[in-house]
Amino acid sequence: MTGKRFWSWLAVTFGGLYFLLPLVGMFDFSMRMQRGAYSFEAYRVVLADPRFQQTFGYSVVLALLTIVLGILIVVPTAYFVRLRFPGLRPIIEFITLLPLVIPPIVIVFGYIRIYNTSSILPLTGSWWGTNILLLFGYVVLSLPYMYRSVDTGLRTIDIASLTEAAQSLGAGWARILTVVILPNVFVSVLSGAFLTFAIVIGEYVFAALLNVNSFGPYMVWMGGNRAYEPSALAVIAFAITWACMGLIQLFTRFSIFSIVRR
Repeated sequence: MTGKRFWSWLAVTFGGLYFLLPLVGMFDFSMRMQRGAYSFEAYRVVLADPRFQQTFGYSVVLALLTIVLGILIVVPTAYFVRLRFPGLRPIIEFITLLPLVIPPIVIVFGYIRIYNTSSILPLTGSWWGTNILLLFGYVVLSLPYMYRSVDTGLRTIDIASLTEAAQSLGAGWARILTVVILPNVFVSVLSGAFLTFAIVIGEYVFAALLNVNSFGPYMVWMGGNRAYEPSALAVIAFAITWACMGLIQLFTRFSIFSIVRR
């Protein structure tokens, strides 16, 4: 047992150093913008940049819209597939896995070919159309994470009994989904939502090829034109991602604690 514990701790330590040392080096480099002293000058410059504020705010709004649209699509689909059409589950799972198999650059080029200015739906010909197309593209990219999170949550509850009980009280399908099903899979929905948020914040290919000024292209531009600011920006992006992961754990533990108390 002592030998197994030693090798386990050795593997954990090696993995931690493998991931943390590059981040420590990057953080150290970002603090050296002022010669001869450690300072947060690079972070001040980045946070004070109007383009950072504009692109980051835009990406946050787009991420929130992606989460809302993804929930509206995925939750009813996963619910009815599990309740009424269990035979379609392999097909739905295969469809939701396609964004992991097909490269994003292929998807966005397909969008451009289908929705260019010479097509029936010229979405790329206007600002609103391009943003709608980008929103739909991000929903597609988030499908593998959102669907599996929701499907895992539905697997842990007896949706057939809950549905029958709600229908016996006169609830319709919309009320069942919003009042009965959604609160029971709330933690799973939050997990998919935070993963979606992290994906949209750092996404580059869709935004660059659709010529949208979001946070991903701004990070790439910063990396090609500045020295210390890109490291500070990367640390900020990592902090945002870690915050999303931490919120997933926090909400999960809070939900489990609430269930135990009940």
